[in-house]
Amino acid sequence: MNTPMIKMEKVVKRFGDALVLDSLDFEVTRGEKVTIIGPSGSGKSTVLRILMTLEHIDEGLITVAGKPLWHEYKGDQLVPASEAHLRMMRKEMGMVFQQFNLFPHMTVLRNITESPIHVLGLPKRKARERAYEYLELVGLTEHAEKFPSQLSGGQQQRVAIARALAMRPNIMLFDEPTSALDPELVGEVLSVIQRLSEEHDLTMLLVTHEMQFAKQISDRICFFDKGNIVEQGTPEQIFNAPQEERTREFLKGFMDAQQAG
Repeated sequence: MNTPMIKMEKVVKRFGDALVLDSLDFEVTRGEKVTIIGPSGSGKSTVLRILMTLEHIDEGLITVAGKPLWHEYKGDQLVPASEAHLRMMRKEMGMVFQQFNLFPHMTVLRNITESPIHVLGLPKRKARERAYEYLELVGLTEHAEKFPSQLSGGQQQRVAIARALAMRPNIMLFDEPTSALDPELVGEVLSVIQRLSEEHDLTMLLVTHEMQFAKQISDRICFFDKGNIVEQGTPEQIFNAPQEERTREFLKGFMDAQQAG
């Protein structure tokens, strides 16, 4: 039950001279819902981009579902991962980005069926059935033949969630999924993610600035600063009784900014 679905050991990531992740040790167990919070530049989104193999690591080891991510075994030697290994590992995870990243020239339905057909080799009929299953989950079946430009931002993000789910990943990654949305559209996306967490046995890793949402959805909250975990615990521990001064400062600053807004 407590097998780590994601395990990072002494992971280092630099962008030029900037140290973004500083010997990070981090685990997410199977079925766990974990939210990363923290100031801009603390390395939160970089963790997700590394897991999706969009960014390389400089040092350390990452395993996903018990298999090395950025490395593979040749005999008993760990060597840098081949492109074929990375492609295989990406199938474990689905990611929802800040920007929706939908193909503008494709209908909603085709946006969702494209990868299952071409990456998983699913027959078209099966891919369509699966697409409609997830469009129903996100409440958008009647928009299947529309193009992204005909949808609101909230609807586009819900399509992006359906598209990620259509690959049947074991892990869902959400990178600030509401930050590009107008305030009145945030709730519809959060409620879909909430439903997903309650009804599906997915491992979920979220980066968000929606603190109330983080409180509701998470089994565990990790507060990041300067490329490492400063403090982690249940939502009650982190929001009601943070132990670290830096966590208290961040949450107070966040609450003050919200009240001022």
